[in-house]
Formats: sequence, structure tokens, C-alpha cells
Amino acid sequence: MPATLLLERPRPGVLLVTLNRPKRLNAIDEVLRRELTETLGSVDDDVHAVVLTGAGRGFCSGIDLRDFGPDAPDADAPASERLRFQESMAALPSAIRDLPQPVIAAVNGPCVGAGLALCLASDIRIASAAATFGNAAILLGLSGAEMGMSYHLPRIVGTSVAADWMLTGRTVTAEEADRRGLVSELVTPDRLVDRAIELASTIAELSPLGVQLTKRALQVNTDATGVDAAMELENRNQVLSHATDDAAARRQKWQK
Repeated sequence: MPATLLLERPRPGVLLVTLNRPKRLNAIDEVLRRELTETLGSVDDDVHAVVLTGAGRGFCSGIDLRDFGPDAPDADAPASERLRFQESMAALPSAIRDLPQPVIAAVNGPCVGAGLALCLASDIRIASAAATFGNAAILLGLSGAEMGMSYHLPRIVGTSVAADWMLTGRTVTAEEADRRGLVSELVTPDRLVDRAIELASTIAELSPLGVQLTKRALQVNTDATGVDAAMELENRNQVLSHATDDAAARRQKWQK
């Protein structure tokens, strides 16, 4: 079992990944970065949906600025070294996006910086009423655009709202996040993980190929040049999925 993650299989086809540094609000240190990267890169085919959440009262408070570990470069490090570190952090949301399986972020508390990046890269985001969201990097004198935020956030909430959040670094409440469309559902704190698992289980019961093709189509067609290009991809995906034994069995079940 990883030192900084809890991995559970609460339902068939569902993997629950819990960031487990609750005393640090699940801030990402060197070990957590490595273990999360390895875990996301080794999800097996028996998993059809992933739930990502945090232990304790936080989802993820970003990079552990106090004690990341020896891999964190200091301000005097060469630019190439600092770039490699930034790229290693950016690989985390990329790993979520690249997973064939859908990822549901269950945001239970503060979701800041790198934590927000993980949330944005997920396919579905639900939150408890105790959740808060923030960019934070700009408050430290850094660019507010990092780890895919300037790509994902405007596509989710719109360019003006994204600019507001990223340029000010202000804390966004769960209610505002829901109103702006950042999350698809607000639930009470005690129901959050159960609801996320329930949603993941519903997805896991569907055709794995159909679900994976849908995830990819949603990603690709967000940037499609037009509806014709979007429908071209959809048409090909339908032909691919229609020819599978799984689809044939499910059609027969519906026809009975």
C-alpha cells in the first residue's frame, strides 16, 4: 500500500483513491507526487471508474511549500531544473486526463493550487458544502496559470469567470462553484464519498469501451474545429462500439 494514498475497491469496477496526508490538508510532497503518478499509470482493466478524494477535512491544499522534499528546486536553481520540476507536477493532471477510465473528483474541503488542477482534469466534479476552491499561485508572486488550469478552467466556467478566479486568487465557495458550473452536484459532507462511489458504480456497470470512447470524444470535441469534425469522430466511435460483443449482448437485453 502506498504511504500517502489509500486505495480501495468499494464496488465492482470502482477504484477509490484517497490522498492521505490529512495533517497537511493532503498537500503534495515528493512521495505523494510519485505515488499518485505511479498509481494513475497502473490502473488495471478491471477498473471502469475512479473516484479521487482527500482524507480528513481537505481535498488537496496544493504543493507542500514547507517540506516538499529534495526534488524541489530552490529559487537559485537553474531554469532547466525548475522547468523539470514544473513538468513533473504538470504530469499529475495529465495522468488523470490520459486515463481511459472516467475520474470523479469528490471535493471534500480546501481544493487549492495543484489540488485545483487535479480537480479540473477530472471528468466529473462533485463537492460537499464544505469545499472551497482557489488558484493561490498568483498570491505567491507566481503565474496563476499552471498545471493545465488556463486550459481547463475557461472551458468549464467561461473565460471571464476563469480570469476572475485566476487573476485574484480569491477563495471560491462551494455554492459559487456550483453556480458557475465547476461542479455538477453539491452534497452534504457525510454523503460526498458515498455519492461519488454511487455515480462511479453507475458508470462502471456500462460498457467499458462505450464509456472510454465517450470520455475521449468529450475531450477531443471540446476543441473541435466545427460540428462536422465532432460528428465525424462520433460516427467512427459508434461504428467501433457497435461491433463489440458487449454491445450486442446489451442490445439483446433491451429488446427482450
